[in-house]
Amino acid sequence: MISDTETETGSLIINLTCPECGTIHSAAVVNTVCINEACRSTLFAKYNLSDNIDKSILIGRPATMWRYKEFLPIAEEKNIVTLGEGFTPIIPIENLKQFIGDNEVFWKDESGNPTGSFKARGISAAVSKAKELGIDTIATPTAGNAGGALAAYAARAGIKAVVYMPKQTPQVFKDECRLYGAELVEIDGNISDCGRLVNELAEINGWFQVSTLKEPYRLEGKKTMGYEIAEQFNWQLPDVILYPTGGGTGLIGMWKAFDELEQLGWIGSKRPRMVAVQSESCNGIVSAFNAGKHVSEFADGGFTIANGLRVPKPYADKVILRVLRETNGAAITIGDQEMNAAVKEIARHEGMLVAPEGAALWQAYKKLKATQWIKPGEKVLMINTGSGYKYLENIEL
Repeated sequence: MISDTETETGSLIINLTCPECGTIHSAAVVNTVCINEACRSTLFAKYNLSDNIDKSILIGRPATMWRYKEFLPIAEEKNIVTLGEGFTPIIPIENLKQFIGDNEVFWKDESGNPTGSFKARGISAAVSKAKELGIDTIATPTAGNAGGALAAYAARAGIKAVVYMPKQTPQVFKDECRLYGAELVEIDGNISDCGRLVNELAEINGWFQVSTLKEPYRLEGKKTMGYEIAEQFNWQLPDVILYPTGGGTGLIGMWKAFDELEQLGWIGSKRPRMVAVQSESCNGIVSAFNAGKHVSEFADGGFTIANGLRVPKPYADKVILRVLRETNGAAITIGDQEMNAAVKEIARHEGMLVAPEGAALWQAYKKLKATQWIKPGEKVLMINTGSGYKYLENIEL
């Protein structure tokens, strides 16, 4: 039964389930990944969903991701750590219609989230659950945006944040972490190198780490994009969703959200074809998908202007590849020069300064349209994951 009390969220969470081996874990204690040593998979929060919960529960609720609080893992309202994240706008392409033809093409613009990116969603959920579980120090490796979000939400929660970041990351990301009071450690390497250090030091120092998909709750925050997309499109999902894929949390999260929404009876069985867009610098998912493999190889070609796409081997690569195949999706790479050109094209014609990761989607759309993989009349949604303002030192004007 959904609670309307002031102290309870009415969360319908039951447990944490391993999608690989089925092992059940308690949601009332601290968990990272599956305890089965042969598995070590990301854990999925499972909820008591039924089709007798009506969409009318959303009427009059605040326009944040916490409007879906029954389907998020926090039990007590007092533990929600929020800065107003979520319910970002859906914006149609207006002035670049020569590339669109008879398609409808939209952005979901995540740049207006706190700290300027979609990372606010996952970090809000993870920090909220950490607060509820009594965790006092959180650590993460980051390519930029996740570190800034963790620093901000940890400050809001009164929790210590430790952030490991590659030295090549633009200065603005470093500055915001320090301004929010996080302990920032710069590493001469990539995010995988940062991740290895965080793994080692978290165990030694007793930190809880919120590395991408190595704990259950960032996924829950990111999945709210899927709930919003369904609601904003009047419960009729688009035909295609393009997503910039580094760690892949948002891609998996939307897929999970659509499954939950179908269980609720709020949408039907139709799913968008999901497209993973990667940098040519880190194209492990694209290579694995095109080769018919179920796991990706480590791939790091060095610097890319899209910092968030420099993830040499996503932890949940098997799940990302499963999502692409189950939705009859695709995977495509975009180079830095193409991203740079797209940032300027979108800014000058649409009035949006998107992150290079988002700009990669625009180039991917044009390529998929040209090959007729995107079919005439289809509705297409691109997820701009962050603000281009943070990347100005990476962009050639």
